[in-house]
Amino acid sequence: MAITQVAVYAHLNDTDVEALGRELDAIRSDIADSLGARDAAYIHRTIALQRMLDLTARLVIPLTRSRTGWLVGTIALAAAKSIENMEIAHNVGHGQWDWMNDPEIHSTTWEWDMAGLSSQWRYSHNYIHHIFTNVVGMDDDVGFGVMRVTRDEPWRPVHLLQPLRNYLLAAIFEWGIALHGLHAARARATTEERKAAEGRALRRKIARQVTKDYVLFPALSGRRWRRTLTANATANLIRNIWAYLVIFCGHFPDGAEKFTPTAMEDETRSEWYLRQMLGSANFDAGPALAFASGHLCYQIEHHLFPDLPSNRLPEIAERVRALCDKYDLPYTRGPLARQYLLALRTIHKLALPDRFLTATSDNAPETASERRFLASTAILSGASVMGRQGLRTALERLRRRPRLSA
Repeated sequence: MAITQVAVYAHLNDTDVEALGRELDAIRSDIADSLGARDAAYIHRTIALQRMLDLTARLVIPLTRSRTGWLVGTIALAAAKSIENMEIAHNVGHGQWDWMNDPEIHSTTWEWDMAGLSSQWRYSHNYIHHIFTNVVGMDDDVGFGVMRVTRDEPWRPVHLLQPLRNYLLAAIFEWGIALHGLHAARARATTEERKAAEGRALRRKIARQVTKDYVLFPALSGRRWRRTLTANATANLIRNIWAYLVIFCGHFPDGAEKFTPTAMEDETRSEWYLRQMLGSANFDAGPALAFASGHLCYQIEHHLFPDLPSNRLPEIAERVRALCDKYDLPYTRGPLARQYLLALRTIHKLALPDRFLTATSDNAPETASERRFLASTAILSGASVMGRQGLRTALERLRRRPRLSA
């Protein structure tokens, strides 16, 4: 099964976990106390850049005649949509900029340029996913309800199709997110009337979005409406694939652990921190790639502090990595291509029935539990990590001996 005792899996005792939590609280306080004009200027510049890029693309696409003009305009539009989706809307929706008290740049007022309804996404994402991160049966983002990404989920014949489902989801990611948010909103609704209202609200948003991208802007292009229509469709496709790629690289590579509901029983804030650290993965990125990903290349830090501004995640990451060294914890990261290939391997592998797999949900690369250490010499007693006997050391010991890994 997935992890049931997070501290035991991490090879930390209660004192260590609470000490780790206090150090993470200190990071939060330091960053929150230092927010100011520099951060406000950052989000205002980002919004101005995105809008300028969007406007330029909207003009270049219909006003140029060459294929090069169409291509340049389409790429610019895809970039504008990706920036709006990831660095602006996602982060604004998390409340990262609510401290400015700006009525435009606020989690309750920003409506993103996607098919889904922001309010429905905020509940499914900010609450269900970020509170119950990777808890099997509670976090709907574990496979998004269409893919098996942990051996804790029983295999069904429909999973044979998940390699195809995966690529389809990449192409229509905004629509998958829209339905994901609606499902969560309807599950929360207490009456049939409220469920119906959530459905109507989403249909109205979809109507506005489709009209804007596939009716209004093509119509404004006059006789070149086909040029604009195909550019908008292509830009949406590129944005969808990029958002899908970033999200999957942060949640499904090896090392992003899964948990049972038991792991949340009487969970303290420090234990919640630890679960976030073990359940997320980063990918390597310089400033440009970090910006393009909405700084979600720092998925570990984002899950620790989802409401702290994204532009501060690089400096937070330095301190989190230092804590991982101090407490002998793994800091799961790797190149973007490698992280995606690991996620892709899991998706294809778990499409098969369990009889074709050799590892178990206790010792598989994509799913593990504290029981993976029972046959090893790794310390499970919860001894202090100050002697460097934490999870990172325990995992290294496992790698040095033969084990099943398929």
